[in-house]
Amino acid sequence: MALLIVFYAGISAGGPTAAASESTSNQKRLAIIIDDVGNDMKGTAEILAMPVKLTVAVMPFLPTTKKDAIAAHEKGMDVIVHMPMEPKKGRPEWLGPGAITSNLTDEEVRSRVEKAIDDVPHAIGMNNHMGSKITSDKRIMSIVLDVCKERGLFFVDSRTNFRSVVGELAVSKNMPPVGNDIFLDDQNSKQHIRKQLDLAAQRAIDKDICVVIGHVGHSGMNTSAVIRESVSRLQNQVQFVGIGDLVRDVWQWQSAPTLPTDNK
Repeated sequence: MALLIVFYAGISAGGPTAAASESTSNQKRLAIIIDDVGNDMKGTAEILAMPVKLTVAVMPFLPTTKKDAIAAHEKGMDVIVHMPMEPKKGRPEWLGPGAITSNLTDEEVRSRVEKAIDDVPHAIGMNNHMGSKITSDKRIMSIVLDVCKERGLFFVDSRTNFRSVVGELAVSKNMPPVGNDIFLDDQNSKQHIRKQLDLAAQRAIDKDICVVIGHVGHSGMNTSAVIRESVSRLQNQVQFVGIGDLVRDVWQWQSAPTLPTDNK
């Protein structure tokens, strides 16, 4: 898939530095989320060594979950929980441990989301791993968003299903309706990833912001290589920011946990 529909776009200032947070009208910001971190997948070290701010989506309950989340946080990157969720199609073994599936009770959904949040240090948000079936399920996603809000996390809709209910539910709960705009590496070639990243940069220029998702693992080496080589080429056109910067500045959302959080 190339370009997905943006539900909301805002003009706002802000970024990883105090100077960048001053209001400007010409700031064009690109938030790159890297999924599937936490299992020592190919490209992880390269992503963590990037010279710009990225967002690392870390899967819970995996061998390098805590190590990778801590390393990303120490490098000034944003960390979010990459929550496994049942897809319409796909192999069950791709999900990973602690997944949200459609046969769970309300209490089981809540418990799994809470445990996942606790397992990923420094998480400020969450997005879905796979999840094309779950993100269109109002019952389950309402619980997921409730737990996130209670724990002070926002939710990023990866938009693996165009019938996702996440955006409308987020609005109803006074949460930011933020979602993915472009997948960088839906085709694993440097040429395609470079084209997608250029498309994302142009979207940021045209719309002020763009949220994109790439991956470690199968495409990890190509994705990390293209991001690194593109930084110097694009940094005069767009500002690389964490997803938390956009959530705070575009949607004016502040974390206000009502329950204790043990993931810091």
